[in-house]
Formats: sequence, structure tokens, C-alpha cells
Amino acid sequence: MTVEAQQPPAEAGASRPRSVRRAVTVLGAVASVMVAADFATKEIALATLNYRDDVTVIPGVLYWSLIRNSGAAFSLGENYTWIFPIVAIVVAGWIGWMARTLRSIPWAISLGLVLGGAVGNLIDRVFREPSPFQGHVVDFVSVFQPGGGAFPIFNWADSSLSIGVVLAVLLELTGRQRDGSRISSDGGKKPAPGSSDEKDNPSA
Repeated sequence: MTVEAQQPPAEAGASRPRSVRRAVTVLGAVASVMVAADFATKEIALATLNYRDDVTVIPGVLYWSLIRNSGAAFSLGENYTWIFPIVAIVVAGWIGWMARTLRSIPWAISLGLVLGGAVGNLIDRVFREPSPFQGHVVDFVSVFQPGGGAFPIFNWADSSLSIGVVLAVLLELTGRQRDGSRISSDGGKKPAPGSSDEKDNPSA
């Protein structure tokens, strides 16, 4: 039996918008923090690093290597910079559409991370040189070797987006649904741990 079935109709109906508001608030807060952190770290990198020298943070593990990337990871699509803002806008629109029925806090965190990462790099594409919608993304984090020798140089937005996608895959694999339910072994649904429904109904 679902949570809504256990509640009086009026209470069940009232819990839906409350759960959605809570999840959307978490999504927006996570995305906002990621965008702010991405912008701040990029500005610090531009103010303190140069394009010629690599800075060793942890030898063999972490380096600062400032570059301007017109493409995606591994510098793919360098001649098609205009495509990436469109992709980011589509991703943001899709997340906004999904948020209408979002009730799961774990999914809110995942989508917030993805949205924050997409918007963080979109800001670079739109506002940074050389021109609007042709802007080059600021990347500065290099792992294992300086200058992206072992892994592509990335930024906070890339990390946010990647972690959000990995979390979304894990949520799907464990049967957690965006509406706050969870697919059980018998094919039915039950409130997912950490969802808004579970928080609203601790005895369920």
C-alpha cells in the first residue's frame, strides 16, 4: 500500500506539493552552490595562474594547469563550440521539466549537480572570450600529471556534472524513482529511503 493510500485524501493531496517544493528547493540550492563555486574558482584561477606554468599541489596527484578549452573533454569538438551552449540549455530545460513531479531528495541532489555543472560551463560559453556563445571554458584542474598528461584538465562544473550523472545512474540501478518511490523485488513501489515521502511519514 502506498503512502498516499494510508493517508486521508486531503492529507495525501497536500503532501504532494509540499514534497515537490522540498525537492525542488534542494535541487535549486545544490545547483546554485555549484554555479557559485565554479565561478569563484575560475576567477581565482584566472587571477593567480598563468598559461605557461603548472603548479604542483600534491605531487603525483593534483596540479593546477590553466587552459581555455573551446571543446569538450579531450578537446573534442573544438571547431563546434556553438553546439555546447545549445546542449547545456537543453539539459537545463529537461531538468526544469522533470522538476514538476520531483519528490526524491537523492534525485534532487543528482539533478542539482548536473544542472549546476551545465550552467557553470554555459556561463563561460556565453560570456567569456572570444565571443558570445563561442566562449572558451576555463579549465585548471589536472590529476596525476601536470598539463593534462594523464587525464583531461577540468573544472568544478565538470566535476559537479560528472558526480551528478554517476549518482543518477546509481539511483536508477537501485530502483529509486524521481517521484520518491522505489521499485521493490516484486515489481511494486514503496517510498524510497531519503525521499520526501519518507520524511513526511516517518512511520511508513
